[in-house]
Amino acid sequence: MPGPAWLILPTYDEAENIEALVVAALAVLQEAAPDGHHVLVVDDNSPDGTGAIAERLAAEHAAVEVLHRPGRGGLGPAYLAGFAHALDRGAGLVCEMDCDFSHDPADLARLLAAAREADLVLGSRYVAGGGISDWGAARRLVSRGGSWYARRILRLPVRDLTGGLKCFRREVLEAIDLPTVRSRGYAFQVELTYRAVLAGFRVVELPIVFRDRRHGRSKMSWRIAGEAVVLVPRMRFGRGARGHAG
Repeated sequence: MPGPAWLILPTYDEAENIEALVVAALAVLQEAAPDGHHVLVVDDNSPDGTGAIAERLAAEHAAVEVLHRPGRGGLGPAYLAGFAHALDRGAGLVCEMDCDFSHDPADLARLLAAAREADLVLGSRYVAGGGISDWGAARRLVSRGGSWYARRILRLPVRDLTGGLKCFRREVLEAIDLPTVRSRGYAFQVELTYRAVLAGFRVVELPIVFRDRRHGRSKMSWRIAGEAVVLVPRMRFGRGARGHAG
């Protein structure tokens, strides 16, 4: 293993999911990263008490930490805060996943194993063996269409650019200049993968099955989708763009 493995879980109103998810993730990490693992909950001052539950979990489990942010500031900034904390604490591998069981915690083991050879490992819905369950046709079309749009604009071979289950080697996060990442919503996922490819890192996709959240409401909105539509071309053509891949 390249070093301790950290799992970053950004949360906003996930009181119904957080405890079961953290416990399940810890069980996987204990097997897949026995030499060192941590779970960092990054909570945006959730009004439903998610932060308090996370603090209790941190008191019960030495491997759990909580980072409190003052308010709802977006997925991207939450992850960036979590990444910075993990890197400061010596993380060798940094994983991210949704906190609503859309991603199966068991898949963390496969991502960590693949990171022995790859620099960035993506849990992919759109490679052979991957898929989506519990979604209607319209939502599937929007998701697949968004990934296709980003892939065509950015000229990337990656099939699933918008997924949120990933494992980074620390060298990737150090190289892609995190303080300059612009995306706040789900375009953040596209931007980090794009920057990793531009920097020459090896990216691999592992098939996963993505499921609808167990409890609570999706944080996706038309504003977040609109940000992605606007920012993806800027990543390639806009001011500060760093060339193109392929």
